Amino acid sequence: MNNHFEDAWYYAKRASNHLARGIREELTPVERRLRKATGREQTPTTRVERWRAELKATEDEAADRARRAVRKARERV
Repeated sequence: MNNHFEDAWYYAKRASNHLARGIREELTPVERRLRKATGREQTPTTRVERWRAELKATEDEAADRARRAVRKARERV
């Protein structure tokens, strides 16, 4: 195999990993809303999972507050 092909193969794998991670990240809030709406919420079982869930909830709440603040600022201007 020549070096160009090896390089292309490396970057194709890397791009697919980034794509999968990006799709997972974008669809996580949708999955959470659907699970909440259907009553199939996942309950964290370990301490680390509970901590991550709490951290994510705090992050989502902070993002919502920031959006509301920006919306209010735009209305004022």
